[in-house]
Amino acid sequence: MTNLLTEDLRETEAALLAELREQRRKIRECWVGDGSPGQLTLGQKIADRVAATMGSWRFIIIQSGILLVWVALNVTMIVYHWDPYPFILLNLALSFQAAYAAPFIMMSQNRQQDIDRRAAEGDHQVNLKAELEIELLHQKVDALREKEFMILTESVRRLTDLLVEERASRGGNVPEG
Repeated sequence: MTNLLTEDLRETEAALLAELREQRRKIRECWVGDGSPGQLTLGQKIADRVAATMGSWRFIIIQSGILLVWVALNVTMIVYHWDPYPFILLNLALSFQAAYAAPFIMMSQNRQQDIDRRAAEGDHQVNLKAELEIELLHQKVDALREKEFMILTESVRRLTDLLVEERASRGGNVPEG
């Protein structure tokens, strides 16, 4: 029974190791060693750049400054009011920006989600491998305990036999059992 379980674990372990190696190879093909993208399409590069730019404090500060200047110039009498209150042109520009930025950001997030999913699958496979290793270690410890128990049982039996022989040779009472 133990040998069958050990053989089954070794086969499962070998299959799992082969699968992990294949996944690692695929990940290495997609990503360069420094963590930067390897073979990305032009669309993926653009999406990543747009998402990185629009998700930065620099972009938020610059855009906030532009909005403040836009509003200030259109509220004060310094220049011609090209977009008087309620700033319909500004709303149109911001809506246009949001309409085009959202798909780029979603594409970048979807790609990152795929990368994270592959990493999670790899982690899951590693956890399975660790679980198999722990199970194998439990079997080895159980086998060692069983072997130790058998040795101790045999030692007790031999000592009992020696004790019985010694009492018999002295002519003493030999307990039954």
